[in-house]
Amino acid sequence: MNIIRHLIVFLAICLTISTGISTGTCADNMNIDAIDAAGTNSLDISSMRTVCLTAATCEILYALDAGDTIVGRGKYCDYPEEVFTIPAVNSGENTNIEQIISLSPDVVFMSLMAQSAEQVATLEDLGFTVIVTDAHTIEETYASIELIGSAIGKEKQAAEVVQKMQKTFQDISEQAEENIARGKTIYFEISPLEWGLWAAGKDTFMDELAEMMGVTNIFHEVSGWAKISQEQVLARNPDYIITITMYYGEGQHSEEEIASRAGWSDITAVQNRDIFYMSSDELSRPGPRLAEAAKDLYAFIYASQE
Repeated sequence: MNIIRHLIVFLAICLTISTGISTGTCADNMNIDAIDAAGTNSLDISSMRTVCLTAATCEILYALDAGDTIVGRGKYCDYPEEVFTIPAVNSGENTNIEQIISLSPDVVFMSLMAQSAEQVATLEDLGFTVIVTDAHTIEETYASIELIGSAIGKEKQAAEVVQKMQKTFQDISEQAEENIARGKTIYFEISPLEWGLWAAGKDTFMDELAEMMGVTNIFHEVSGWAKISQEQVLARNPDYIITITMYYGEGQHSEEEIASRAGWSDITAVQNRDIFYMSSDELSRPGPRLAEAAKDLYAFIYASQE
């Protein structure tokens, strides 16, 4: 089942690319009017009921000490562990409006990457407060956290979460300023060779984090996630390789599989064994754990320089 889930997540990424869904800025995509019109700030916070269809927003709610407001979660909401005690509702392409309505939420958190504009409009027409977040940059992630905090009366907690993330990113940037890894290159492998290689380009959190580390993403010129070839990776010869392909208990670990590929032995990252698995959830979800991903990436890159 884990393999199936990973395939579904990967296909969802591909669908986002192929459909050309606009993600824009937070101001473009967040339904701020819905918050004001519903008078969310006048709600009794202690009895607020939220339905959260997006994994990132779910993580944000817990980070704001508002996990107890969630009465329904999307099927991919899987962090923190206590979220599994909350009933799951159909989300993604199978989003079920009737299920959401049956939970009588005060606020519904959705994403246009996973739900349609028509579904958002349907819930709004029925009188529900709907908040749509589709952050694709670190700055937009801050805005998402602040908006969600404002919607549920947790402005102070939201400001603290944002400030903590900013401090982490600032510290890492400063530490990388004069580090000897500056000028080196990195390759983020989103999909393994057996499924067809895909890499992270610009307009992704991975690319932003690479810049923060003082290293260059070898596919920075492509936008979003892009299908690539082995020949391209070999020609660009990355110093570091990050893979998000999980190990499911059979065959080689993803790092071992990459190192054993025919023709890859001359890649600098392979020669130096600078190949690292990172959680796709931490690297790709617009939430507080991006800061943890930054710490892990920094530790990997700079530990290898010692």
